[in-house]
Amino acid sequence: MDCRDPGRGTRSRSHQLVCHKREIQGEELKKFCSRVSKLLQKEDLGSDAVDALRRLFLIVSATKYNRKLEKTCVDLLQTTLCLPTCPEQLQLLCAAILREMSPCDSLSLSCDHIQNTRQLSLVASVLLAQGDKKQEVTNMGLRVFKVLESRQPEGPSLRPLLPVLSKVASLAPGTLHKDQTNLLNKRLVDWLRYASVQQGLAHSSGGFFSTPRARQPGPVMEVDGAVATDFFTVLCMGQHFTEDQWLNVQAFSMLRAWLLHSSPEGAGTPDTDDRSELEGSTLSVLSAAPSTSRLLPPQERLREKAFEYCQRLIEQSNRRALRKGDADLQKACLVEAVLVLDVLCRQDPAFLYRTLSCLKALRARLCGDAASVRALLPLAHFFLSHGEAVAVDSEAVCQHLFTRTPSELFHSPTLAFEFVQFCRDNLPLFGRNLGVLRLSFPSLFKFLAWNSPPLTAEFVALLPSLVDAGTAVEMLHALLDLPCLTAALDLQLRSSPAASERPLWDASLRTPSCLEAFRDPQFQGLFQHLLRAKASGTAERLAPLHQLLQPMASCARVVQCAEAVPTLLQAFFSAVTQLTDKALTNQLALLLLERTDSLYQVPGYEASVHRVLSSQFLSLCMRHPALVVEQAKELLEFVGSSSGLRSGASMLTSVVWAIGEYLSVCWDRRCTVEQINKFFEALEALLFEATQSRPSAVFPKCPPQVITALMTTLTKLASRSQDLIPRVSLFLSKMRTLALSPATSSVQCEEDMGAVRTRATELLNLLKMPSVAQFVLTPSVDVSEPRYHRDANTALPLALRTVSRLVEKEMGLLPG
Repeated sequence: MDCRDPGRGTRSRSHQLVCHKREIQGEELKKFCSRVSKLLQKEDLGSDAVDALRRLFLIVSATKYNRKLEKTCVDLLQTTLCLPTCPEQLQLLCAAILREMSPCDSLSLSCDHIQNTRQLSLVASVLLAQGDKKQEVTNMGLRVFKVLESRQPEGPSLRPLLPVLSKVASLAPGTLHKDQTNLLNKRLVDWLRYASVQQGLAHSSGGFFSTPRARQPGPVMEVDGAVATDFFTVLCMGQHFTEDQWLNVQAFSMLRAWLLHSSPEGAGTPDTDDRSELEGSTLSVLSAAPSTSRLLPPQERLREKAFEYCQRLIEQSNRRALRKGDADLQKACLVEAVLVLDVLCRQDPAFLYRTLSCLKALRARLCGDAASVRALLPLAHFFLSHGEAVAVDSEAVCQHLFTRTPSELFHSPTLAFEFVQFCRDNLPLFGRNLGVLRLSFPSLFKFLAWNSPPLTAEFVALLPSLVDAGTAVEMLHALLDLPCLTAALDLQLRSSPAASERPLWDASLRTPSCLEAFRDPQFQGLFQHLLRAKASGTAERLAPLHQLLQPMASCARVVQCAEAVPTLLQAFFSAVTQLTDKALTNQLALLLLERTDSLYQVPGYEASVHRVLSSQFLSLCMRHPALVVEQAKELLEFVGSSSGLRSGASMLTSVVWAIGEYLSVCWDRRCTVEQINKFFEALEALLFEATQSRPSAVFPKCPPQVITALMTTLTKLASRSQDLIPRVSLFLSKMRTLALSPATSSVQCEEDMGAVRTRATELLNLLKMPSVAQFVLTPSVDVSEPRYHRDANTALPLALRTVSRLVEKEMGLLPG
């Protein structure tokens, strides 16, 4: 066992135990079920039964496949669950096992005669896990509401039933009758607004010092230690809570879900239809004053009390908490309070003006408090939803959110996920502010660079909304430099003053030279561009940073980010294809050529990115074939430089294939013989260099697909400028001879040389009939139709067969 990890042995044993349970076969499971059945039939259900049920739960839960238990065992589990005198621990285990088996046809559970609320909640959890095949959800709702209606103040606690009520309301909101809805509305009002403000009595231990004259409990406290003078909320503190205080906490936890499900039609409900037309008018402002709540219908009264509750929470969140745990609770309650207020304002616009002043003050406070930034997300959602109705510009909130938050808190994984989810959920609400979101993509990419594995799928869904013609080029640069951004963010954290919640990183990675470069004024401009918060409209060449940050290329976080980039690039180009902009297509094609040999050298990153870039270059050419003619100068520079060979086979092969396919008057009338000759000479020199140079670190072994692509493209160009045919024929003959050379075989494998030799022979045979070669190698656009390839009697297959027979006849392979 590794002495550096004291928990390693425990985790290892747990893992072995789970694996063992997964491997249990049917016969062994059957024997174990018989043992469990015997234990459950005993009158005294002791520790042996508890241990056996624990093991059975592990068996049924440690596999994704359903385990079939003996019917006798299943029946006994149900019987034990429903026994009034059964210990609670056993009931919990029985319910857990039955839930793991759901859905199960052999269940015969019923909640009709169960009085104990905790037992009823366990049975309900099993029945609700079955789905609604036998109207379990409806029946369960009726039973719970019946208990709720008949419950006396001194009766059993309703706390276990509130989660069941919330689940029933979410699964089948339409099944609740008006009387049931009104009943729960009234109960929620009582629990939210009229809970006791005195602490509960401590449970007596029964010791010698327990006397009836014990000190009476005091009032509940605020988070800052002051006595709570207003009504009880979830943010009130105390040593012991009473039953109604616990119900208050649970009622708030289910309040938002209940408001949504009990009024699914939202702002179009009958009690708000007439007022919705008055939104924004003077009469609406006057009607915003609270009515006498006792005279309101139950649903409106619940909304009124929910509004008061949320206002009190917002006031309590402004108090300075004495403990960190209470401060975290304040932030969580503040988020929920704003979300509930948003629901209330959507359902009844009369709340909007009463809420607005409160949330404006809250926004001013939160914008200056970095610790409460998570509460800004629901606040921004509120202003996006209602800002237009009350003439409030939500752009200021969005600007603050998108520029500062990712730059300062990118290392918080929870905030990162919530932030990106907020962007996705609110895309329909951004409206004219969508430009703010698009221009802020460099900030959002900081979340992605630092948390790439869990956020990759989220950004794949978000990217189509971020891409437009104005930001596409800059965004592609940013995606290609994403691993470099991860390394820069790491340095930013390491060089910043000690923060309260700094993330963990690889302590074994020594980066003194990188830190010095990060602080060096000479490179400040490049680092500032890489770490910018908004789109700048320009693209900096970051090759110097790639070299400076090379010691961090093997960092685990950088490697993880690099692995996500190909997927993100695919999503980016899928979005770009929706933009029909020829100028943008040309820009992106040139960018792909430029960035081929300008990537951060993370292990395996360059090859995976080249595969994506090469396929996308071909897609761009297919969408806009004139690109080859329009960007002839840049393409000539690419194939004429040695970077093409050094950067790998995929991109060079795609460029060479695109030249051979689209450098033709068939695709662009501007194509000239002079252009064809220039490309021919450049490709001829490249092929000579690829085949004659000995492999080295600078010029690695040239893959056969590059050689065959070059030979094929040269032949295509010669068929369009027939003066070049003798040069190509001579070169192809040399290539065929070279492929047979023992010296070449020692460098290249026999299979690769065989492919080169075969292609050279095919192309030589085709060039013996120039007119047929031109027809085959430069077909008209019509030939691309499927019928030319499926029908044996159409032109292209017939031409290929004819030239083959004629060449074979000329070579004397067939009798004349």
